[in-house]
Amino acid sequence: MGHRVYISADKIKTKVKELAAELEKFIGDDEAVLIANLKGSVVFFADIIREIKSERIMLDFLSTESYVNNESSGAVKITRDLSLEISGKKVVLIEDILDTGLTLDHIIRYIRDIHEPSQMKVCVLLDKPQNRKIELEADFVGFTIENEFVIGYGLDNNEYSRNLPYIAVLKQ
Repeated sequence: MGHRVYISADKIKTKVKELAAELEKFIGDDEAVLIANLKGSVVFFADIIREIKSERIMLDFLSTESYVNNESSGAVKITRDLSLEISGKKVVLIEDILDTGLTLDHIIRYIRDIHEPSQMKVCVLLDKPQNRKIELEADFVGFTIENEFVIGYGLDNNEYSRNLPYIAVLKQ
């Protein structure tokens, strides 16, 4: 199974800089915690944090499971919780893709209810609104894409292809 480039590495790099500038405006002079949902967002997360100039950001990670063989199971399980105390802090959740919305909605509710940040924003590299199962929008969006199965730049095909420097569409 091959693939075709959908969003080039150069376009991603440009968009990451734009998103980082938007996040800096939200963060301002405050302390903020940026949270990556592993594993898919790790490449995007690493690139975006390097573009943020503020030295008042902290990093944390959580991990979820919701896909089985590239299909959303509809059930979201948090497999790794945050390690930092984020209560009362500004938080930015960094996610690779907003697809059905089920995983992201679960994470947002979990962080708000359990960890109680003062403010929380969501930044996604990719938004796939055609596939949404619940009403949900991200605060910061890199690219709005068609309903394609995408890989690369952290996104996987059964754990493979995360290392591609661009976003690609699998050829069936």
